[in-house]
Amino acid sequence: MPKMPGPTNASNPRQNHLLAVLPESESSRLLPHMELVPMPLGNALYESGDKLNHVYFPTTAIVSLLYVMENGASAEIAVVGNEGIVGVALFMGGETMPNRAVVQSGGHAFRLKGQLLKEEFNRGGALQHLLLRYTLAMLTQMAQTAVCNRHHTVDQQLCRWLLLSLDRLPAMELKMTQELIANMLGVRREGVTEAAGRLQSAGLIHYSRGRITVLDRPGLEARVCECYEVVRTEFRRLLPNLTEK
Repeated sequence: MPKMPGPTNASNPRQNHLLAVLPESESSRLLPHMELVPMPLGNALYESGDKLNHVYFPTTAIVSLLYVMENGASAEIAVVGNEGIVGVALFMGGETMPNRAVVQSGGHAFRLKGQLLKEEFNRGGALQHLLLRYTLAMLTQMAQTAVCNRHHTVDQQLCRWLLLSLDRLPAMELKMTQELIANMLGVRREGVTEAAGRLQSAGLIHYSRGRITVLDRPGLEARVCECYEVVRTEFRRLLPNLTEK
């Protein structure tokens, strides 16, 4: 999965992989209009049905896209970190967000007015091609997440979720309560507690007071279902300039 290009300073927009590979002719039109904004853990960027006024390019934050049912139950359909953009619906022709977007891991992002992004997208240049390929990779992640949530164990889902998150962070630690993880995966909190306990007993992670430290990433990769590799392979295929050499 993507590695962070260039400096690791959150105030550098090129820490976002999409912005990092834009040609100068296009980035020079967009970067002066981008605003660095804090992304605190648990902050909701959009609610389902909200009008899209801005898009976000995360640098050090991770955002979860969730669908929320009428009874309040929710489940994550995709994660977006420094490899991507939050607000795909805007340049794909929609004016509202079909799902909820919540900060899963606190950090920073660059915010851009939606109208400016649409104008650049409609020029038909490098940004358009890049965002279309990114959207296709995101569709794969969404489809694979749906299959995973239906057919694989909570242990496997938790491994997948941890690995996807780690791919978008510079460290091997995540700040996340079990209740929030349960909401992301759409399972009972007790199920997450039991799954995390098994991973900890196996020496793969250490969990304490809302902090998950991964001790053995190869061990997680050995235990995870095929869904993680399917998503990683598709990102590498569609966005080779953003991923590992």
